[in-house]
Amino acid sequence: MTDTNPPSFIVSSVSSAERPLADFLQRLASVEPTPGGGSAAALAGALAAALVSMVCRLTLGKEKFAAVAAEMRRTLERAEALRRRLISAVDEDAQAYEMVLAAYRMPRSDEGDKQARSAAIQAALREAIRVPLNVARDCAQLLDMARFVAEQGNPNAASDAHVAALLAEAALRGAIHNVRVNLPGIKDTTFADHVRAEVEKLLAATDLEIGGQPREG
Repeated sequence: MTDTNPPSFIVSSVSSAERPLADFLQRLASVEPTPGGGSAAALAGALAAALVSMVCRLTLGKEKFAAVAAEMRRTLERAEALRRRLISAVDEDAQAYEMVLAAYRMPRSDEGDKQARSAAIQAALREAIRVPLNVARDCAQLLDMARFVAEQGNPNAASDAHVAALLAEAALRGAIHNVRVNLPGIKDTTFADHVRAEVEKLLAATDLEIGGQPREG
């Protein structure tokens, strides 16, 4: 994150949501610094949300699931909202990293330059923490939602619900890694400690298997 001589990159005005998946994957596989792991984590979260929505839709309208229909509809609405947010986060994460790169490139020829550069780096690092932290928060919600639809939804879609849970967990852990990698550069220790505490709470969301049982070992 502190490389001051990164490869050149071009900021596209076309959002990832508007690009074919194959195009996004081609850019992800390239030597350019963005998109990277944070964007990939957000995409994994969006995939989890889409699968939760799928299971909800395969459950709603069937008489045998009438008792959970209201909660299933609420879950569908939440999943769709989270899917939209996570798709946006794919680009937001890339933009945040580009801000960090730009800040580290700023001149430092005199004291004024150094102070301006330091302030820009701190602001950019905060943004590079904010975006994946929001992704992790959203994915913690999705993990709970995936467990709900796995347990209460159409059993014909049980494997889809389990994949949603696995994707949500991977996205949460990936986003948290991107938070942690930026924390050492933060000078505000109170802010950094607050973020670390929240990260530990979010990671606790991954300690349960589907069915609500603690993981063994």
